[in-house]
Amino acid sequence: MKITTYLFLLFLPFFSFSQNTSISHYKIYNTHSKRLVSIDNIINEMTDADVLFFGEEHNDSTGHQLEFILLKKLAEKYPRKIALSMEMFETDRQIVLNEYLKGLISENSFTNDAKAWPNYGDYRPLIELAKSSNIPVIAANAPSRYTSMVNHMGLSSLKQLDTTGKSWLPPLPIDTATGPYYDKFVQIMGGHASMPGMQMYQAQNLWDATMGWSIARFMKDHPDYKILQLNGGFHSEEKLGTATQLKKYNPKVRILNIAAYADDSFDNPNWTKFSNMGDYIILTDPKLPKTF
Repeated sequence: MKITTYLFLLFLPFFSFSQNTSISHYKIYNTHSKRLVSIDNIINEMTDADVLFFGEEHNDSTGHQLEFILLKKLAEKYPRKIALSMEMFETDRQIVLNEYLKGLISENSFTNDAKAWPNYGDYRPLIELAKSSNIPVIAANAPSRYTSMVNHMGLSSLKQLDTTGKSWLPPLPIDTATGPYYDKFVQIMGGHASMPGMQMYQAQNLWDATMGWSIARFMKDHPDYKILQLNGGFHSEEKLGTATQLKKYNPKVRILNIAAYADDSFDNPNWTKFSNMGDYIILTDPKLPKTF
């Protein structure tokens, strides 16, 4: 992924949308057996898991439809015991999200006040399903003004926030992951020379930690729930990023992760590339139209 594209996804993840793509052009593989499986196989495996990460490409219309199917099937298997967690909403907008789910405010007020992404149409079916089925939705992401602040001034700047500001973030200090995740981040950014300092990576860690903390906090109050977490793929590939941060807040959590890609090896996966990315990979036909 080019640096400019990554930065766009990191700080301005707001896109046009379309959901006209057929869901017939995808294949799901279990990366351990390297065999084709169905969505029902994933649903059944959730018996022994707490959180299912779906690492999406934000412009993948097929992936968005599969997210809806997963949520619907999970809600059917675990009625009133399923929650949806989303990178696409920020923690300080939880109250707005809750008001809409309860039918207290209009959809227009919701999308405006919750700062819904301009490709909200891709996620709208999930929100409407949650609304009609009483499925809690977790606004999991860090407020963008704080990730921007960290990107400019580093994680230590968060200490200057007041009590209300800090309430929308994990307990300070935020742990900065090292090792493979840092190495991946440096690589995708184009090397150390492309990074003027650690602030950009610290902002990434704030993003991950807030999503992990949001999930862990919900789990503490709802220990018997299954959670479907939606985020950009980099946040949960190899169970790093947000998945690793979640493990720090809840060491006993059981995680499954899906990594979804539009890829030329749609019919014959390049296992050198995909074998460690997730418990499951979903490959879609790269010739399918994108949502932006």
